[in-house]
Formats: sequence, structure tokens, C-alpha cells
Amino acid sequence: MRTVGEALVEGLAARGVEVVFGIPGVHTVELYRGLAGGRVRHVTPRHEQGAGFMADGYARVSGKPGVAFVITGPGLTNALTAMAQAKADSVPMLVISGVNRRASLGKGLGLLHELPDQARMVAALCPTERIEDPAEVGPALDRAFARLTLGRPGPVHIEVPTDVMPLPCSELAAPAVPVTVALPPESTLATALARLETARRVVILAGGGARRAGDALQRLAEALDAPVVLTTNARGLLHGHPLAVPASASLDAVRAVVAGADQVLALGTELGPTDYDMYVRGGFPDLSKMIRVDVCAEQLKRHACAVAIQGDAWAVAAWFAARVRARQAEGETRAASCRTAARSELATLHPAMPRQLAMVEAIRDALPGAIIVGDSTQPIYAANLFYDHDRAGGYFNAATGYGALGFGPGAAVGAAVAAPGVPVVCVIGDGGLQFSPGELRTAVDERLPITFVVWNNAGFREIAEAMSGAGVEVIGCTPSPLKMEPFAAACDLPFQSVPEEPAALAAALSGAQDGPRLIEVRVLT
Repeated sequence: MRTVGEALVEGLAARGVEVVFGIPGVHTVELYRGLAGGRVRHVTPRHEQGAGFMADGYARVSGKPGVAFVITGPGLTNALTAMAQAKADSVPMLVISGVNRRASLGKGLGLLHELPDQARMVAALCPTERIEDPAEVGPALDRAFARLTLGRPGPVHIEVPTDVMPLPCSELAAPAVPVTVALPPESTLATALARLETARRVVILAGGGARRAGDALQRLAEALDAPVVLTTNARGLLHGHPLAVPASASLDAVRAVVAGADQVLALGTELGPTDYDMYVRGGFPDLSKMIRVDVCAEQLKRHACAVAIQGDAWAVAAWFAARVRARQAEGETRAASCRTAARSELATLHPAMPRQLAMVEAIRDALPGAIIVGDSTQPIYAANLFYDHDRAGGYFNAATGYGALGFGPGAAVGAAVAAPGVPVVCVIGDGGLQFSPGELRTAVDERLPITFVVWNNAGFREIAEAMSGAGVEVIGCTPSPLKMEPFAAACDLPFQSVPEEPAALAAALSGAQDGPRLIEVRVLT
């Protein structure tokens, strides 16, 4: 008879899981017995935080939950940063860990990997439950996947005691049938539709919750003739469309087009400060009369609005698009003017920003349809303010919201696993690279087509400039960078070093690629 560990893997496969990211340990051996049959692929990171970031990148690209296996105690605490990033960006991630034997829990016996209360620690961040009996395996997985796929997604944790994992387990029942997300009451939708019908200058704010709503969003925007302001997690929607405003609402130009609207429709955006007030200036236009659509009831309570609609962004946008009367309200003119002004505004924020943006655009143009995964580094900060990507869901990073440094390499691995054959580019600073250099070896092991573009400014320049701007002596911002060529050689990666010039980067990217590679960008002083 199968063990609990084997049954867990079978249950994951039955729910559509094809890949898990994890590092085995003595407390998870039975999970790995379940993997031996080969139904679920295993990818080995070099750190449990990397396992979580890989699951994150996989989920963002595939649209399915990312799954990580980690050991009791330090394995789980190492993964918590990645789980927090997933929570901030509403990314579905299932983390399955061990925990010490049942009779020892809370006793402080000094067991290997012991925590005072592992479940309570995780519960502060996300839903968690413990499987204490083999009969609980199937129901626990059903509850976890319901949480991952209904409402606002995020991380979910299941822990299995070391004395439960090897117990015999009967065959699992078929997975519970997923509940279809229903539209809200039609009366609520009709109230919002009436407001859209009477408005003449609609503006749509589209966030990460709308990233899979591209077709419905486009139909609705065209019918309303409404500029669409895209947050970082929505970039890639409406690429090149005359109504798209791929710019941060932290910019004055974007705020002006929002202020000029007589109706704002917010689709799947939490209206967070790193998207709407990056420079903490305040003064954002009043949104209390907006129509707000979000899958999360709690999120809808956090900002005043005229109509709150709990529902899926795609379903609600499609409902509106099928019913709203088309009109012309100079939306394309408003959007074009906003795009021009927003891009020009970058140079007023920092003289190097236009050049940094041009480097990201050079990547897009050299590798059409590629996935760009960013870390917290200057060109990504610039692109988050203004950048139009050419693939829906193909541009994301951790430089907004939770902002975990070192996110890029692991997330790029997950993205490449989720989209076989699609070029993936990880843009990361030399400082961020030192948070997670080992994950480049995972890319080598898996022969993934990832280009690691390292923005080498020999330190944490963004932080150094912030300290200088605050009148603080710059301390701690010049950690010595890796010597990139020997580092690449140690990772068995082809290597090129180019100056901070878009043409030079484009030329380096155009070369033949067989597996991962590393390109250093020598940043101008």
C-alpha cells in the first residue's frame, strides 16, 4: 500500500501538477518516494527560497499553482520570503513541508529542525494545515486547491509530521470538482453599467488581477474608448494598442489622465503605493466614485468606491463589453498624450532613466515574445514606471509590493519550465545576483533558455542615491561585485560583457543560444 508521502504526490498529479521545486531532506524522504514513478517532474534549486521563487515564476507564466517541497524548520523558514512575495502579488503557491513527529510538537525537545510552533508561524502569513491522519490527505489537498484557485490566490501551506508521512494510505478519492467563479448579482453589474453608459471620459486601471483578461479588456476599452492604465503586473496587455498606457500611476502625466476622467473603472488592482505612489508624494486623484472589480471581498473594503463588484476581472469585463454602447470620446488622443508625457517625465526623475529604459526595450526588440523576469535593479525600476511589453504575462518582477531582492534567478527558472522553448531573460543587478547565485546552476542542470543579464554598477546604487538624497552618509552600498567572467565559467555559462548601450546588448542577445548564458552590462558611471 502507498504511504502518505506517495499519496500526496499522486494527489498533486491528479490535480494537474506537473512540476515541483524542492530540496530533499530526511524529513521529506517519503515525498520523494512518491516522485520516483516519474508522473511529476522534480526541479532542484540550490536554496529553499529559490524553490519558492521558482514556484512563483512557474505559476505566473503557466496560470497554474506552483508547488514547492521543503524540509521542516529551516527549509520552511527559508521559503517564507518567497511565500510573502507570492502573497503580495496574488500568486498561487502550494508549499508542502515536513514537521516533527506528532508527540513532540510544542515540547521543545531539541529535535532536528524543531520550531516552537511551525504552523502558528506560517499562519500569520497564509492558510496552513497539518495532516495528522492518512484519511486527511485528499480533503487537505481539496481545501488547498480551492484556496489556490478561488478568490484572491496566494500561498498555502500543508505540513506533514515525520511519523505520518510513512503511514499506509488508502487510494484517494477523485479530486473535488472545482467551483466555477460566478458573476456577482446582475443588479450590481447593471448599476455599474449605467454609470459607464452615462460617462463620457472613462479611464480603466488594470492590475495583476486582470493579467489573463486581455481579450475582454481590449473589447471593453474599445467600446468605452477608454485609456487603460496598466500596473507593473498587467504589462504586456494591449501591447502597442492606441488606448494602452503602460505607465505607473505614480507619474504626474498618468495622474492627470485619471483626474480628467468622469468615471474610473478599476479591474483587479489593489491600488498599492508602489504602483500608485512610488515616491510617497500623496496627491493621487480622488477615486471614491470609481467602479471597483476584485475577486477579494476584503480588498474591496479597503478603498471607498461607488460600486464594488466581487468577481473575476475577465468575466466582469466580458459582461460589460457585451452590453456597453460603443462611443467615441477622444480616448486614443488622451492615451497618446499621456504616453508621450509619461515617457518624457522619466528624465525629470533621474537623468539615467531614459537610457535604462532603452536597455529593457532593446531586450524586447531583440527577442520578440520573450519573458522578462526582473529583480530589484535600476533598469527594472525605470521600466516599471514606463514600459510596454509584447507578451501578456511576460513581464514581471519583485520590485513592487513586497520587493524581495534575489527573486529574479529562481523566478526565471520557474518561468522557463512553464513555457518550454520560450526565451526567458532575467534582468538582475550585481548586488541582487549575490542573494541567489546558486539558482543559475539549476538553469544549467535543466538546460533552460535563460539569459541572465547582470546590471553591474558595483553595488546598490539605487540605495546609495536614496541615502545621498536624504543627506545620509552612504554606508554599506558598495559590496564588491562578483568577477563576472570567472563566475560564469564556474557556472558553465557562456559569457559576454557589453557596455551600457542598447545596440551592444541587442547584438549580444542575437547570438545563438543553447541553454542558459550570462551577459554582463558594464554600467556607465
